Amino acid sequence: MIYFTELENLPVYDVKGHYMGRLVDLVVDSSQDALRVAAYLIKTRQKNTLCITHEQMQSMSVRAGQTTVPAEAVRCYSPDEGLMHIKKDVLDQQIIDVNNRKVVRVNDVDFDIQPVNGHTELRILAVNVGWGAAIRRLLQGILAKHVIRQISGLTSSRTIPWGFVNLIESDPARRVKLRISFDRLATLHPADIAEILEELSRQEQKAVIESLDDETAAQAISEIPTKMQADLLESMPAEKAADVLEEMPPDEAADILQEMPPETSAELLADMDKEEAKEVRDLLGFEENTAGALMTTDFIVVGDSATVEGAIVGLKYYEGPLESVHVVFLVNNDMILAGSVALARILLAEAKTPLSQLTSGPPISVSAQADNKTVVDLFHKYNLVVLPVVDDVGRLLGVVTADDVLELVVQRK
Repeated sequence: MIYFTELENLPVYDVKGHYMGRLVDLVVDSSQDALRVAAYLIKTRQKNTLCITHEQMQSMSVRAGQTTVPAEAVRCYSPDEGLMHIKKDVLDQQIIDVNNRKVVRVNDVDFDIQPVNGHTELRILAVNVGWGAAIRRLLQGILAKHVIRQISGLTSSRTIPWGFVNLIESDPARRVKLRISFDRLATLHPADIAEILEELSRQEQKAVIESLDDETAAQAISEIPTKMQADLLESMPAEKAADVLEEMPPDEAADILQEMPPETSAELLADMDKEEAKEVRDLLGFEENTAGALMTTDFIVVGDSATVEGAIVGLKYYEGPLESVHVVFLVNNDMILAGSVALARILLAEAKTPLSQLTSGPPISVSAQADNKTVVDLFHKYNLVVLPVVDDVGRLLGVVTADDVLELVVQRK
């Protein structure tokens, strides 16, 4: 194994033994082989930059590099944004360590030296994010390389295999595209992704969210503060932001849009699916800090004459958040709340049992105009997991879920 810190500024000689210059960077062409160093950039005494291809590199060690060709056969380097540079694009960059669920900085890059068809190739093994790598960089050029290895070896090494690396590409002007995707990031819990987002700059947050599918992005954004949600979505293309909002519960989408300028909210609503946009618009019509503004319109409702069998059918076709699945609500033909049945009762009853027989007394509900304190008090008094919200005549408008109430309580503290 050899490290980039040991390769940087390494003297390079041509096939005749003539000094060519010092190695300043390594180039990877991910379209050809994302693990192989495709070229070596050499700075000459005249400050020119030469590009030695991997076929032209005879040998590489911690002491020097030697080519298979004379210096005159090596071409000058022409910058290409389609190529990745280890020093410029990877070293010191932030990456997401999915195993430890955090953002870390690349201190070094580890390579394997392999003989191939009579010449040497470098293969990328991992990025190094540990203290050992930081010590190597700090001491490079001050002590002998073998001494630096001994000192850095006294500390624990932390590496991330190259195949696990998620480089955060936050600059849209750069076109460096690696074969490594953000698929592994999507496997994390949304709360873990949210913690990672809070460590990043706005541009980096945007890059991460745009790399995720809409559902995962919506779940992750739901876990960060509302103001940050609004700022992040506002910085994204309107079409992507609208797609993410569509995947969020209507009440959360409404809260985010309330934090945005009216013209931005209107643009995003126009880009959303018409039915989902209508649900959000309806919620935006309620005063802030009321049950109506807090509620979601995702819930399961059936007619008051339905049976257990009918409720189970309704459950199968329900596509809203799981937080609203604890209870099935019964309404009459005018959508007036007639009762509620806990999911556990439904699952234990016979298929033909009328749901009206499984209700446990008159339903507890709250007016859409009630304040947040009233909502919290009702949850506490009756040990609720979900609370139906009704209008002045008792029509069911939506439900407040326990997670929303918990957030209110935490904010108070």
